[in-house]
Amino acid sequence: MYWIFIINGREDMRFIDDDLKPQLEGSGLKYELYHTLGEGDATRFVRIYIDFHPDDEVCFVACGGNGTLSEVAAGVVGSKNKSVALLAYGATSSFSCYFPGRNFRSVKDLIAGETMKSDIIKCNNEYSINIANFGFDAMCGYFGDMYIREGKSKPYFRGTMRALLFNRANNYRIIVDGKKMSKGLTMMCAVANSQYYGDFYKCAPNAKIDDGYFDVVVARFCPLLVFLILFDKFKTGEYVNSKFASLVFKFCKAKHIEASSKNLIYFLVDGEVVANRHFNIDLIEKAVTLRIPRLETEAK
Repeated sequence: MYWIFIINGREDMRFIDDDLKPQLEGSGLKYELYHTLGEGDATRFVRIYIDFHPDDEVCFVACGGNGTLSEVAAGVVGSKNKSVALLAYGATSSFSCYFPGRNFRSVKDLIAGETMKSDIIKCNNEYSINIANFGFDAMCGYFGDMYIREGKSKPYFRGTMRALLFNRANNYRIIVDGKKMSKGLTMMCAVANSQYYGDFYKCAPNAKIDDGYFDVVVARFCPLLVFLILFDKFKTGEYVNSKFASLVFKFCKAKHIEASSKNLIYFLVDGEVVANRHFNIDLIEKAVTLRIPRLETEAK
């Protein structure tokens, strides 16, 4: 097994090397480090590497957050003898919350871990192994990342408040497996392969990364006071069992979605913003071999 650690090359991610290199010294691994050069570079690097080493057994380790992981996973789709792993160093590494009791900062635990097949979402030409979303929640992430770059405190809280005030009423046409799901103004839509996004919001508590479906969560436009009442239930995922919340939220499992609007839709694909007036979203079943760390109880 050859290991390639793909490190988010942003200036604010330089600390990753300081944490990673001591863990690799004396590990006995055959490995190399690669620092990304910008958005999309991880996917390009992985695809080129696979083209030159099609039969080699390689684990590509995304060292960053959800965005870095999805870029790496996008490069691996359709290849053989290749796996993907995460060392969670990003501002939003909520994908790791799907696997409680595992240390996503430990190289040792990753080496001793296990593999599983994971579905992946394809959104036009972009990929998401976690959650893709549009509407006010996408703008929460967009503004949150902006506040991080500006060095603001509580960036995702600030981003959420800004989006709630200015991005709650959206006119989308959402077709889920051939049936229209939206009616009237839509506040948000999340397409979930996993369960958590943003600042660890459990928006899709029933989602499974290997069940052959993504979970679709649509929220109708509602008065701000109503949403604030429901906010804690949405954050913890308890809204799926609330009769009151069902007046606002609709959810189902699906394999294909079409989303369109007369205006640009700002789609957040695991942290990366993509803008278009029409999106085709499909699930590719068991497209990625995912390597996850061993359980912490097994490490004792």
